[in-house]
Amino acid sequence: MFDVVVEQDIASAHQLRGYQGKCENFHGHNWKIRLEVSAEGQDECGLAIDFGILKKMLKDILEAYDHTMLNDLPAFKTINPTSENLAKTIYAECREKIKSYPRLCMKTVTVWESSRAFVRYYEP
Repeated sequence: MFDVVVEQDIASAHQLRGYQGKCENFHGHNWKIRLEVSAEGQDECGLAIDFGILKKMLKDILEAYDHTMLNDLPAFKTINPTSENLAKTIYAECREKIKSYPRLCMKTVTVWESSRAFVRYYEP
């Protein structure tokens, strides 16, 4: 088995509904998103999956989140745009995309909202 990992940065804003503290106010983050997949075996070139394919997949998904107000997106109309919910939502989108690659399975999505605070989402 191989673990293949790519990262992408985005910038977006949010505010947490029902939260009492600074995060209830409108604020932004420079998020770092990491996608980790596992691959069983290699192709004829010796690749588990081309990094370029995973980078494009993640970039295409994150385009909808970059330079937006997360609260305004359909995914966050009824749930708070927390780091946890962002990771879970991106995970679900990535899981759908990698179904086209039978050798791959989802592992984790990690979301940093700062250089010292992150959340990792996975499904056992």
